[in-house]
This record gives sequence, structure tokens and C-alpha cells, in this order.
Amino acid sequence: MTTGPTHRRTAADHVTWRTGTVTARNRSWPGARELTVRLGEPLPAPDSATAVDEVRALAYTTLVGDPDVGDRLALNVSALARGLGTGGYALVVAPADPAAVPADPPPGPGHLVKARYTPLQALVLGVDEQESEHHAVLQDADDLAGLPVVVADLHSAVPAIVAGARLAAEVAGTAPPRVAYLMTDGGALPAAFSRTVAALRENDWLTSTITVGQAFGGDHEAVSVHSGLLAARHVVRADLVVVAQGPGNLGTGTRWGFSGVTAGEAVNAAATLGGRAVASLRVSGADQRERHLGVSHHSLTAYGRVALAPADVVVPRPDEQLQDRTAWGADLTRRVREQAATLGARHRLVDVPATAETLDVLRRCPVRLSTMGRGLDADPAAFVAAAVAGQHARTLLT
Repeated sequence: MTTGPTHRRTAADHVTWRTGTVTARNRSWPGARELTVRLGEPLPAPDSATAVDEVRALAYTTLVGDPDVGDRLALNVSALARGLGTGGYALVVAPADPAAVPADPPPGPGHLVKARYTPLQALVLGVDEQESEHHAVLQDADDLAGLPVVVADLHSAVPAIVAGARLAAEVAGTAPPRVAYLMTDGGALPAAFSRTVAALRENDWLTSTITVGQAFGGDHEAVSVHSGLLAARHVVRADLVVVAQGPGNLGTGTRWGFSGVTAGEAVNAAATLGGRAVASLRVSGADQRERHLGVSHHSLTAYGRVALAPADVVVPRPDEQLQDRTAWGADLTRRVREQAATLGARHRLVDVPATAETLDVLRRCPVRLSTMGRGLDADPAAFVAAAVAGQHARTLLT
């Protein structure tokens, strides 16, 4: 009589593995290193008859060290094998040579485990845990005191929101606001995957990055969106916060099966703690998919169904000069306004002019603007809609 499972796995069912040898060390940024790796066994290309024997690989240096030329590595190439959008990387899992295993980290505080119970789980010091110097400040913290919290679906909105906030400060004749980015775990878990965040920090467009949930690698680590928001207010002393997932939005083409649904939950968190939630709309004038043309169904679902607390939903109003300089036409404006109006029963709709100055500040952004493979000129509506949310958030500062 059989009492146990009849199927025994003889190979990894969910991971495509390769080993390879580092042939070049390429660019790096805090927490990450790009490598060129020659595979020990070629990888069949998903859309080509030609096998791939050399790949770009990404090593998270705080997890696996900083590999050198000649090092043999174990790689996860699952997404490459399926042709998925991971930035085109194989991911370094570990040195294949035991002699190259990184040394033990120095003993230190911190018992928050992130990417929990995966082979690369990381122990970090949480800003809100008992061993943190900020624990006493956050132990009973419960109020954001009206702190503006801009919520967005896509990671690509982050630099545009910050650009808009800086423009509003420039117009008001004040210093640029101190902006904290709260990175949720709906996309990439390591903050180091985002070259955008690294560049914004390097250019002082971001004061701090706070990674929450299973995300890790920020300037501060927090257990939840709520404690991350409180850290932004009471530890970082931010003037405003941008909440968005890391790179790698996940969608399935269904109403509820997308990672950006958490944007609505972030609105609720901000309101619960006495913050001023500002909803940045995901807008596109170039997406060929009907569900994402104009205001994406992601925004309509997250803000219209998930968000139970009211937010300021910022609706861009492009002036003639901006429309003359871009492909933003009257039909797109009408569509966006009609779609956004469906959110008016629960939220405060805020019209914000989108001007040539909005476009200019986006062009001065220190990072390359790109969403779904489209840049500023190909899909200006995506970035302008995010920028005006940042403009509005800056005006809420007292």
C-alpha cells in the first residue's frame, strides 16, 4: 500500500542551472557587479536556432562576493532560458569553486531575515528592530503628521516623480525636497538591481532608500510598509516619500494578477498613519495593449478597488506647448480624463498642468527614463503623469 507521494523529483523543477567561468568584470554600482561569463554548457536560445555560450551575469556583491576573471560560478539562468524580461542577466548563485567562497561577515547586530528561506536569504539590521539605534524612536511611532506619500505602480515612475517634486521646489524658490524612496517587494527584491536608484542616490535626488517586506539592500531596512513610512518620517526626516515596487513588474493580463495591486495597499497604509496619500497614475499613449492605453487598468484597480482610504489622484492637464512638443494629442487627454473620473467617487481628483517645463525637467533627469522599453520621446505621457504627481506632492509641504 502506497502511503507517500508517488512522484520523486530527479531534477530541479523550477530552476535552469549552468556553471560558467568569468571572462570579464564590467561596470559596478553599490551592491552589484556585471560580469561576462562563458557557460560550461550552451543555453538554447528561446527564439533562435543558435545556442548561447556567453552571457551577461549579475552578482550581488553583498551576497556572493565580487567575482574575479577566471572564477567559476554557479548560475541561475531560468529567465534567460524562457526569454523573460530580467534585464538580460544570468544571476550568480554562488562560487562553483569552494576555495572562492566569500569569508564570513564580521559579527554585528541585525536579525531581520529577508528573502526568507531561500538559498540566498540575507540577515540585515532593521531600522525598527531592537538592536537598531532607531528602535526607541520607532517603538511607539504612529503618526506621519501629514507627510506626502506618492504611490506609483511601476519602478520607472520613481525618477519622474522626483523630477516633478524638484521642479515644484524650483518654481517656489526653495531647496529641493528631501525624498525617501520606499521600495516594496512586488518586483526585484535586491535594491542593488536598480541602477536608477544608485544614480539617483549618487546625484542627491534621493536622500535615502528604505527596503520593506522581502526587499533588501536599502540605506534602511524595515519589516513593513507601515514601519518603513514611519522610518522615512522619524529617522530620515524626509519631506516626501515615493512608494513603488522595485524593477520587474509582474502581470498576467488578468484584473487582479499583477504585483502593482499593492499600490492600493500603500495608499491605505499612508492614510492609516496620518500621511497625505498622492496617487500617481500609470498612463501611456503608446502601449498597444488596450488595458494599458490611457490610464492603465492597474491604476484603476489598485486605486479604485484596493485603496479604501481617499487619496489625491493627480490628473495631468497638458498645455498646448507640451502637446506641440510631443505626441500627446487631444484624444489621449480626453481618454485619460474620462478614465480618471471613475476614481472620483472615492478620491480627490487634482488637475495639475503639464507644461514644457515639466518636459524639460524630465530631460534633465540623471538617469535614463524608460518604461516597458519606451523612453521619454516614445511615451511622454508615462513620465509626465508621474512628474505632475511629484509636483503636487511638493505643494503639500507646509
